[in-house]
Amino acid sequence: ENAQVLAKALQKYGFRLVSGGTDNHLLLVDLTNMDLTGKEAEETLDKVGITVNKNTIPYETRSPFVTSGIRIGTPAVTTRKMGAAEMRKIGKIIADVLKNPDNADVQAEARRQVTAMCQQFPLYQ
Repeated sequence: ENAQVLAKALQKYGFRLVSGGTDNHLLLVDLTNMDLTGKEAEETLDKVGITVNKNTIPYETRSPFVTSGIRIGTPAVTTRKMGAAEMRKIGKIIADVLKNPDNADVQAEARRQVTAMCQQFPLYQ
């Protein structure tokens, strides 16, 4: 359920998902409609505390070391007991950061929101 909510949130912000959505805990996001590689997206999101992996997409035109997509998994946040509301928030954070990859203010606000969610949903009680 979390992956499906996150998928819909990302689609709402204009991201294309390979296969149009997900039937499991993984999402493969096609970044070819953005001026951003998978490697750049991975590094940019990592700066704000969101971990994704660069990933090739079907009919990939870039090197597997650069890629045109990112893979996002939901088990880590689901294990922390995050739910649909948090998935929508994470989708917005990802969209804000990837649509403004060079904006330090956007990154600072995203980092603040990610930190607050992690504190609200700690790994250990």
